[in-house]
Amino acid sequence: MAHILLRHRDVENIKKLDVYRDNGGYAGLKKALSMDPGDVTAVVRASNLRGRGGAGFPTGLKWGFIPKGPGEKYVIINTDESETGTFKDRELLEGNPHQVIEGALIAAYAIGAKLIFNYFRGEFMDIGYAFEDALVECREAGIIGENILGSDFSCEFYGHYGAGAYICGEETALINSLAGDLGQPWSKPPFPAVEGLYAKPTVVNNTETLANVPPILVNGPEWYTAMGTEKSAGVKIVCLSGHIEKPGNYEVVMGTTYRELLDMAGGVRGGKKFKALLPSGGSGPVIVEDALDAPLTYEGLAEFGSVMGSASLIVMDETTDMVWAALKMIHFFKHESCGKCTPCREGTFWLERVLARVYHGEGTAADIEVLDSVCHQIQGKTLCALGEFAVSPVLSTLRHFPEEYQAKLKN
Repeated sequence: MAHILLRHRDVENIKKLDVYRDNGGYAGLKKALSMDPGDVTAVVRASNLRGRGGAGFPTGLKWGFIPKGPGEKYVIINTDESETGTFKDRELLEGNPHQVIEGALIAAYAIGAKLIFNYFRGEFMDIGYAFEDALVECREAGIIGENILGSDFSCEFYGHYGAGAYICGEETALINSLAGDLGQPWSKPPFPAVEGLYAKPTVVNNTETLANVPPILVNGPEWYTAMGTEKSAGVKIVCLSGHIEKPGNYEVVMGTTYRELLDMAGGVRGGKKFKALLPSGGSGPVIVEDALDAPLTYEGLAEFGSVMGSASLIVMDETTDMVWAALKMIHFFKHESCGKCTPCREGTFWLERVLARVYHGEGTAADIEVLDSVCHQIQGKTLCALGEFAVSPVLSTLRHFPEEYQAKLKN
């Protein structure tokens, strides 16, 4: 099957505007501009496209929350790709930036926005420069700016760099950062659709989510829902890394099993036995062999106590020390906690401290109880999902590999 998102793998130099247009580029925008904005939103809603950043919220429904009528509104592309093991958005913007630009312009037209921001992860300077080149091409061709493609629709487009904070992948923290405030989440309501950037209605969509929009407009929602499953339609870019023969990005139809994904990537590196998998980088609970036949869908891992998330698969072979793996993950989340919520700020500190004691052979059975207790004191008590993510690797490794924890205890 030809790629729908990673089209640069099939079409050489599609990152250039003329090549992109020669291969059907901006046909989706042109079609959208001939429609009523509300009808564009209806098409996206009918496609059952859901957010590809991890949460899986229906995209058309999110657009539909924006108040109708005049007034300032904004579209923000969330390219703050900071989840461990995730590198899909980087490749999209490197190889096929115009499809993301086109998707964002369609979103702006649908909600009545005149301004789009792409919020880049702070370390993505080179990607940002390449993206700016694509924006220059669009301005010169009348695709960005006044009266786009000869229509009454006008819209500007700017890039903005974050400072490398993982927390700014959360939409309200991103909005605060973009506005020049501390990159910390706020308590909802208000929701961004009502009061977002500069207190105006705002849509925040992931980079991959927006890349799905142009082909949906061109081919129709029925074409999109014919792929995948009833609740998880379309295609998904899966990031495979860790102990795997062929790490990289794989574009697959939703519903593909995790075992099939591992086979596509050549299996576990060096012929070793599979041990465990982080299905959403560090933010998803670890899964083991019995979950590999589950489908890659938003609900596929629910019965195994995990989530698809951003579909950044980190594979671990039989040599992996699971206590060490959990310690590495909790160190990341402690470092990236914004500090606003006491359970997250203090809880991740103590999780790392106690887990390090266990890993280095200084822990006791009481420390295992402390780990479990602290995790449950964090769950459900934070403004954003970072606290929930932080406890996932600890609780899931305790559940699946209790013997590895016991083996490290003192005496």
